[in-house]
Amino acid sequence: MSDSFNISEIFGEYVFNDSAMRERLPKKAYEKLMEAMKEGAELDPATADIIAHEMKEWAIDQGATHYTHWFQPLTGFTAEKHDSFITAPDERGQVLMSFSGKELIKGEPDASSFPSGGLRATCEARGYTAWDCTSYAFVRHDAAGATLCIPTAFCSYTGEALDQKTPLLRSMQAVNEQSLRLLRMFGNTTSKQVIPSVGPEQEYFLVDREKYLKRKDLIYTGRTLFGSMPAKGQEMDDHYFGAIRPRIAAFMKDVNEELWKMGVPAKTQHNEVAPAQHELAPIYETCNLAVDHNHIVMEVLKKKANEHGLQCLLHEKPFVGINGSGKHNNWSITTDDGINLLDPGKTPHDNLQFLLVLTCILKAVDRHADILRESASDVGNDHRLGANEAPPAIISIYLGKQLDDVLEQLTSAGVATHSIEGEILETGVDILPDFMKDATDRNRTSPFAFTGNKFEFRMIGSQDSISMANVVLNTIVAEAFKEACDELEAADDFESTLHDLIKRQAKDHKRIVFNGDGYGEGWIEEAQKRGLPNIPSMVEAIGSLTTDKAVNLFETFGVFTKPELESRAEILYETYAKTINIEARAMINIANKTLIPAIIKYVTHLADSVNSAKAAGACDISVQTGMLDDCSTLLVEAKEALTKLEQVTDAGLAMEEGKEQAEYYRDEVREAMAALRTPIDKLEILVDKDMWPFPSYGDLIYEV
Repeated sequence: MSDSFNISEIFGEYVFNDSAMRERLPKKAYEKLMEAMKEGAELDPATADIIAHEMKEWAIDQGATHYTHWFQPLTGFTAEKHDSFITAPDERGQVLMSFSGKELIKGEPDASSFPSGGLRATCEARGYTAWDCTSYAFVRHDAAGATLCIPTAFCSYTGEALDQKTPLLRSMQAVNEQSLRLLRMFGNTTSKQVIPSVGPEQEYFLVDREKYLKRKDLIYTGRTLFGSMPAKGQEMDDHYFGAIRPRIAAFMKDVNEELWKMGVPAKTQHNEVAPAQHELAPIYETCNLAVDHNHIVMEVLKKKANEHGLQCLLHEKPFVGINGSGKHNNWSITTDDGINLLDPGKTPHDNLQFLLVLTCILKAVDRHADILRESASDVGNDHRLGANEAPPAIISIYLGKQLDDVLEQLTSAGVATHSIEGEILETGVDILPDFMKDATDRNRTSPFAFTGNKFEFRMIGSQDSISMANVVLNTIVAEAFKEACDELEAADDFESTLHDLIKRQAKDHKRIVFNGDGYGEGWIEEAQKRGLPNIPSMVEAIGSLTTDKAVNLFETFGVFTKPELESRAEILYETYAKTINIEARAMINIANKTLIPAIIKYVTHLADSVNSAKAAGACDISVQTGMLDDCSTLLVEAKEALTKLEQVTDAGLAMEEGKEQAEYYRDEVREAMAALRTPIDKLEILVDKDMWPFPSYGDLIYEV
């Protein structure tokens, strides 16, 4: 990479974006594509062929030899099958480079080999990928060369969504339709589209790759299954926003350049709270583009880390004892002509459109807190949510002092007459400027916090797709908007009905608003009094997908069918059990083959030392015998725990897949894993470091 470059010159260099399309496509083909992107118009075959040809020519100029339909199956990752541009050789043995509109628009991967939750049988293999023209194609450069990646949806032969993108696009359509209805009632006749926009903040860890390769637990599971904390953790808060070390800075520089070339607007980078933890945040984008770009971000982080001799860990909790990683999903809804529906203006108390939008969102989150909680459920996230490092597992909304005061006026007096204004921040230092501070503070303990002109959903796990969370947000808000519009459109007196609706929604759903400390012990009790659901783990959360309430919600707006929801629930139960099973098997393997032999070797060494001291007539060997007794006792405890873990894991594996098996792994297998880890982590402190078989926490998080 060059030492200096002009961002404006390289940004989008690897993307078949609007600029590239304007340059290469005939005017009529370009206009038809824009119509398809903005209005959903269908492309005719001739136009599709023209676009495909020009996209291929552009990609070849970028060095591409292959293309792939890049999609997001229900594995949590992306998937792709590469085809070269070459055609069959002619009679002279020469090949041409071609790419048709049909190949652009439709692909056919094997649908039976991806998770389908029963929607597809093994013998029913046909599935389709369909080009999402609203997300730009891009060329990815890696060890395979250059590949044209075409973002696509993935569905079964019978039309069910087998991916993350299809329901997301459906939900965007739903919230667009209902938002436009709302805007029209307030006299807006110019906005043609309302688009949810998202800015996902990505947290991650970086460790030395050579050390990573010596940790089979990290390789197999993405997290450490054993390990004791070093003397220093994060308690000094000196890593957070600290100076970025040269090795990490060089990595970040390469990441930024790669992302900018791929059209990802990476903006913010910094050290996070935990040692070896960092964050990357982009500028806000259209919802489905933000989802695609976040997958690209995760892929680039991992690729560039390897190039720098590092390993990027995206697991939510790779290390016990220090903060894990999340992904803050900053969500708002904005018109095509730049109106943010979540902008309260300078006087939110008399901004009736904003107050209606706000109280509709309160209603949506209060009514569907369980589904929103499920959208952030992940096996790794169970280690993080509810700890004093992440939002609690209880969904609540933080509005801040200004909006909370407006809400209080609405619920107590029936009308809001004023808004708290920002004040001058005085530093007390003459040379520093005084400036207006915001009318409200921020709350880092809230799962769903209003932050000026957007809501920040802070619960999503760092390795997860942000798709499902945004599917839920878009759909529940669409429902609340629809119900409000139905009532207002039928009203004889619009103004009176509007005021009554805002007051009623504020009063009925104020229980979801909490501006206090979400980490405080009293919040759990207070939430229970309010009737808010407390869903502590992924297994409990999954069931919210298949309730009558959820099925009615998603089917009403065409986002999911009942079979699609049931299939996703089945996949999630299986994923949970399989993930814990892999972790348990990894613990068994590591303990049997590596740790216990190393501990036995050290105990034998201690025993030899004691015997030698006795033979030499040493007067006091209490230290040696004490250490020998301690290590021997812990070794016995570890062996007993290992035997127990083997037994419960075998029993779990023999069970039928589904909810009951997932619950068993949550209750029995995880408990047995913790019981094995406890004595071995204590032994790590006692055993000679030279005899401990793999790098410690201190080696991993401080020696980067």
